[in-house]
Amino acid sequence: MKVFISADIEGITGVTHWDEADRLKSDYNEFREQMTAEVSAACEGALLTGAAEIWVKDAHASARNLIAAKLPKQTRLIRGWSGHPFSMVQELDESFQAMLMVGYHSRAGSDANPLAHTISGNIAAIKINGNYASELLMHAYTAAYVNVPLVFVSGDEGICQDATMLIPPVTTVAVKRGVGEASINIHPHLAVDQIIERVQTALQADMSKCLLPLPENFTVQITYKDHAMAHRASYFPGAVLEHPHTIGFEANDYFEVLTFFSFVLFT
Repeated sequence: MKVFISADIEGITGVTHWDEADRLKSDYNEFREQMTAEVSAACEGALLTGAAEIWVKDAHASARNLIAAKLPKQTRLIRGWSGHPFSMVQELDESFQAMLMVGYHSRAGSDANPLAHTISGNIAAIKINGNYASELLMHAYTAAYVNVPLVFVSGDEGICQDATMLIPPVTTVAVKRGVGEASINIHPHLAVDQIIERVQTALQADMSKCLLPLPENFTVQITYKDHAMAHRASYFPGAVLEHPHTIGFEANDYFEVLTFFSFVLFT
């Protein structure tokens, strides 16, 4: 079995303030260690269920957060950003039997995590086919595009609830709950234990039930906090300025949507 893991930090146990997610701040190292521990736990759970190959995409900020030497030897770690439209799931393809998300967080506009956002602090909201989109939804559709089921998610309670609504059989581990600018967290070691256990549960189940149906067409709206960013992004081919802060885009092929995202969100 070949397993893909996409890892972020704002949904890692304990992470509550932006300083804890910023590699230039003194608070960061403690939570870099915990991010590595939770990703390593997901790898261990996969290995215990017979995974022969595990690929991990470090998908936070610089994408240079995970401590490679503390991951199992069977893992391949993808660091940095290549510029490929798959972004947080770069290198995912049809050869994988399952995808896991570790440390994921609630979308922009949510109160479920003090660090809730979608891609960047410049984005007020993203909608796909009328539904508010998190980074989870964006990349769950990418997994569906290459026919890979999303079977496991860990992060805050809000994103775990969203994952279950999107894919009812998905296995989740909620490590914290946001309350205003605070968070209520389970113990870091308990988070690691639960991730090991529930990744095994996810990979031993009928994973085909976690394959998300891909819509036949896509209507996307991106609302920026700064109207000037919307104005600039509206010049992407096919984009339309729907409102001073909002652009729209339509496509039948999700890869076209991802290409659109890669030029208007990641700059």
